[in-house]
Amino acid sequence: MIKVLIVDDSAVVRQVLTQQISQHAGIGVMGAVSDPIFAMKKMASEWPDVIILDIEMPRMDGITFLKKIMKERPTPVIICSTLTDKGAQVTMEAMAAGAVDIISKPKSGLKSFLQDSKTLLLDAIKAASVARVGKRNPAAARQTRAEALPKLTADAVLSAGKARPMTTTTDSVVAIGTSTGGTQALEAVLVQLPRTAPGIVIVQHMPEQFTAAFAQRLDGLCHVQVKEAENNDRVMPGLVLIANGGKHMLLRRSGAQYRVELKDGPLVSRHRPSVDVLFRSVAQAAGANALGIILTGMGDDGARGMKEMHDAGAYTVAQDEQTCVVYGMPKEAVNLGGVDSIQPLNNVPNLIMNFATKHEKAS
Repeated sequence: MIKVLIVDDSAVVRQVLTQQISQHAGIGVMGAVSDPIFAMKKMASEWPDVIILDIEMPRMDGITFLKKIMKERPTPVIICSTLTDKGAQVTMEAMAAGAVDIISKPKSGLKSFLQDSKTLLLDAIKAASVARVGKRNPAAARQTRAEALPKLTADAVLSAGKARPMTTTTDSVVAIGTSTGGTQALEAVLVQLPRTAPGIVIVQHMPEQFTAAFAQRLDGLCHVQVKEAENNDRVMPGLVLIANGGKHMLLRRSGAQYRVELKDGPLVSRHRPSVDVLFRSVAQAAGANALGIILTGMGDDGARGMKEMHDAGAYTVAQDEQTCVVYGMPKEAVNLGGVDSIQPLNNVPNLIMNFATKHEKAS
């Protein structure tokens, strides 16, 4: 049983989340309280496996409470944040402080929104329960796969008959996919890259509106430029494009250049944006001109796409288990036979730059 503590000053949120979680046999709510002071009293006698935490609360704000937890006893925390510009900015601060995932909540229609998001909520809790936070979490021994649900494949988004990749182009592209724990992993990689880094396209599983704040935060930390992708953006050296929450991002070839296309469409592998959609489009458009990297995350999104990249001649890399927050997505890619190399996270920046150097010489 995964023990969940809900900390939110909204009675509606506490009620709806408790009802949804309690319907799942493997997850239980050990408490639902209105602020961190009550939470600390509860945690004095029983410690949760996962905390769902609001940010703006009376008596103590969520960020202060989160930092206190991470200092005293690192525990997987899911941020429950409002879909506003301010909410997105503060949520990025929480992710930087160690939160592993986000549950979004609108300002209106809250009850129906949360009820419609039940599957995403349960998936987030399962992923958080096996996450390594600070030190190895005891809950990691209970790692479970997400329950099998019908999945749409990337074929639903990728149209047939696209141009075959050119054997060699002067432009190259690095495609990265990640989920739980990915915000910290991406920051660790991107801050190490110089302005001469090759063009990078990224899918990070994240709700709509939060991706812009995430890209903005990284842009302020990195030598490379980081931005939320816009339709028809060119993939260029020194530029990192983050897929928009709520839209799929695909790579397209335009002559010897590469550009991104943003598309609406169904969830693929339960996600939009989907890593599988990006990776499969990279396989089609770039082939051996691409480097594929799959980082920490729950589930199997990206495994099939990485296999297609590998088969199309791209060099493919998976983050190793020891440095993953959740060794789910990389593991599935390895098991499918689509990974050329398994590497710790701190090796990834050098791999990216070595790829760029080799590709430049080849072209």
